[in-house]
Amino acid sequence: MPDKIDDLIPNAREIQKEVAVKEAEKAEEYARRAAAAEAEKRALIERLSKPSGLTEAEKIKLASTVIQRAVRNGLTEVQVYRFPNTLCTDKGRAINQMEPGWQMTLTGIPKEIYQLWADYLQPRGYRIRYQIIDFPGGVPGDIAVIIAWGD
Repeated sequence: MPDKIDDLIPNAREIQKEVAVKEAEKAEEYARRAAAAEAEKRALIERLSKPSGLTEAEKIKLASTVIQRAVRNGLTEVQVYRFPNTLCTDKGRAINQMEPGWQMTLTGIPKEIYQLWADYLQPRGYRIRYQIIDFPGGVPGDIAVIIAWGD
């Protein structure tokens, strides 16, 4: 009969080993997913830190489409972009402090948007605002770009 009991009820140490193996497999899978997510985030930031590749005409047409849609919806401003603070040379500090010359900290697409506004929208009465919109861990996080035309 002892052989049958051993077949029916496994040794507690064997079960502990199995549980440890399962937990290690879960931890490995979590680490793989976290690494993949981090790599994806780095790739996105790398892509956003470079010029968009759009022509001036394409940028103007895109801005016009976004603005016209917002106006049709009765809005007087629209968030046109959101980006991580790592696309600023100071991680968003100057924007958060509203320091003069904050726009000099912009890189990549956020810089392109500012230049498009300065060249085409500002002369037509539009305003632009770059604003920290979240503070993970109490430090500046993502930044929103808002174009406004109302009072």
